[in-house]
Amino acid sequence: MADRLRILRMARRTLWQAVPTVFGILLLNFLLLRLIPGDAVDVLASESGGATEATLAQWRSHFGLDLNLWQQLLAYLNHLAHLDLGLSPRFNVPVIQLVLERLPNTLVLMVSALALALVVGIAAGAVMASKAGRWPDRVLTLAVLLLYSTPGFWIGLMAVVLFSVTLGWLPSDGSETLGMDLHGVDWLLDRVRHAVLPVLTLATFYIALYARLTRASMLEVQRQDFVRTARAKGLSPARVAIRHVLRNALLPVTTLAGLHFAALLGGAAVTETLFGWPGLGRLTLDAVLSRDYNLLLGILLLSSMLVVVINVSMDLLQAWLDPRIQAD
Repeated sequence: MADRLRILRMARRTLWQAVPTVFGILLLNFLLLRLIPGDAVDVLASESGGATEATLAQWRSHFGLDLNLWQQLLAYLNHLAHLDLGLSPRFNVPVIQLVLERLPNTLVLMVSALALALVVGIAAGAVMASKAGRWPDRVLTLAVLLLYSTPGFWIGLMAVVLFSVTLGWLPSDGSETLGMDLHGVDWLLDRVRHAVLPVLTLATFYIALYARLTRASMLEVQRQDFVRTARAKGLSPARVAIRHVLRNALLPVTTLAGLHFAALLGGAAVTETLFGWPGLGRLTLDAVLSRDYNLLLGILLLSSMLVVVINVSMDLLQAWLDPRIQAD
């Protein structure tokens, strides 16, 4: 019961700290985006082949772009107070609708990549630490170094050439097969086949990172007094490695995993563009190119909230792994 209360206090403290963080991110993004020359109306006018001054003024009035900076900020905050992210000038639909349509695809990609990176990276790091200095450690260290030093987009391109073009095993574009009415298991398998290459491409760098971190952390924990005490009590090597060494070695890994979730959002933009994956990354790129600041602000706001939720989850996981962590 006491342990549960400790974790709940940590969750409450972290959430209270997150509120000013999210508001600060929102305010900073709004001000920086409004300082960029041009707006979505300029892009729409250039794509339409030209427009009169009256038409441009009408469009700016419709999207609230004719107001000064502080009036736009107050109007935006007023919309947020009513849970409204505004209208996208580029697509002429509510921002929340566009974001919610793409968010599930991005979450599938990011969560799958992070889970794969953690499982494979921690397993590889544990093997490297248990066989330190021997041939399994050397072989895995070389493989990890190759993954760590190779750019993700290059791995993605080579994966497309090998598995899609040459072997024809996996699709290289989209999140599902178009023109096919699939249901149940067939639909799920089709989605998995489309997700394999993007997930592997996004996860490779983090697999290498977590493997190296787990190895170093486990080797450090193995030298601690409590590990020698556990061995002296006659516990089996497997129990010592899993229950005492690995559990304590996971603390820095979980810390970085929470931070890397935000980095995965940036990596997802490149991966989604490379594989034609319809997610928030591609939508962000479209918003930047079309200067659709309402859409970009909505994506950044929801992304920051998502990162906050993940960081809270990682804090709670750390509190569970290490009972010494207290809520101040």
